Order: sequence, then structure tokens, then C-alpha cells
Amino acid sequence: MSDIDPQKLPKHVAIIMDGNGRWAKKNALNRVRGHEEGAESVREIVRTSRKIGISWLTLYAFSEENWVRPKHEINALMKLLKRFLKSELNEMLENGIRFNAIGRLTKLPQDLQNLIMKTVQQTSMNRDMILTLALSYGGRQEIFDTLQKIAKTIQSGDLNFEQLTEQVISDSLYTAGMPDPDLLIRTSGESRISNFLLWQIAYTEIYLTPILWPDFRKEAYLKAIREFQNRERRFGGLGHS
Repeated sequence: MSDIDPQKLPKHVAIIMDGNGRWAKKNALNRVRGHEEGAESVREIVRTSRKIGISWLTLYAFSEENWVRPKHEINALMKLLKRFLKSELNEMLENGIRFNAIGRLTKLPQDLQNLIMKTVQQTSMNRDMILTLALSYGGRQEIFDTLQKIAKTIQSGDLNFEQLTEQVISDSLYTAGMPDPDLLIRTSGESRISNFLLWQIAYTEIYLTPILWPDFRKEAYLKAIREFQNRERRFGGLGHS
């Protein structure tokens, strides 16, 4: 990791963790086993992020569209999420990691909702890194919910239509208070955004890799960080070349 420039780190890394099912099929295992191995990648990427100095890490863990999956797989994923939060709490506390969750969280099982709220509270004083899981999340749904929220605020008279700005919208999203991602990583070789952070990634650098998520570990992650550090971010300008 000595070749990682700490002055050029992305402040916020977001990851579409794709390929658990294909990894399981490739290894003649059931899909749940693929999700379990994917959780090991989560642990390693969180630890590596903390070690190199990433401030914000957001992981797409369960989408709104994932609710159509077989019930037994959904139940297994919910159990895996609970197990992960319980097992990683001490490490988050010891390493200054604050936990956060975004999405339509009320659709999650009540016991998982309770555990999420408890973990958020227990880690609320940590300041070194913010780990966010996107759960029951969809980018279009987030924008829809935000528009409804703003419309009610205008209707109540607390906000005038003339006061509506891009910043007001950003401050009303699930991600309010979070910086937009600098780097978006998608594993498994797919070239889709998959309804993830649609508003927030307007100027995000995108990195695609064919590696399936359960095989995406430290060295693959550092390779993505190195490529990011070699890119020139223009934000609509001409750049320096």
C-alpha cells in the first residue's frame, strides 16, 4: 500500500457489490453460500478502507428490486445482515467507524430495523470513517421520496417554491450530510448503475472490474484506488491536459 498517495485518496467510495450468485454457481455452491463469502469481502474492504484513510464507504447491500428474489434467499440475507452487524460492532468501535444505513428501512424486518438503529446509536461518536449500507435502496425511489418530502414542505408553507435549489434537494435525500461519491466501483463485469445513487454520482469516477464480489479483496480494491489516483477529474471543465 506504500504506492497509495494519501493526498489523492477518494473521500467517498461507493461500491455495487455484484456477483455473489455467479460466484456460488461457479463453485457449485448454493447462492446463500455466495452471500456468506461476499460478507468476507465486505470485512476486508472495510478494514482496508479504514487503514488507508477512506472517510466514507457506502456499500449497495440490498436493493428495492431484490425483494422479488425467492423468500428463502431474502430471509438468509436478512440473517446474514444481522450476523454481520453483531459480529463487527466491536471492530467498528475499536477503529472509530460510524455505522449508517440508507433506503426504505421500514420495509426491513422489525428486528433488523431495531439492530440497525442500535448499531447507529452505539457507533454515533466515532469519527474516523463512516460505513453506510444501502438497504432496501433504490435511486429512483430515493428521488421520489425526496420530491414527496419537499412537496409537503412547500405545501405546509415552510419552504417557498422560489427557495428550491439543488442544495435543498441534496439536503433532503437519504444521503443528506454525506459528500457525493468520488469513486464508484462495480464488480462482476456488468456495466450498469443499477439504480444506485442516481443523483449523487453525476461527476463520480466509475471503475468496472470483472472480478466477482466474493473474490474482490484487498489487492483488487487497491488497484481500483490506484487507477482513481491516476485519473484527472474535470467536473465539466477542460482539465489541465
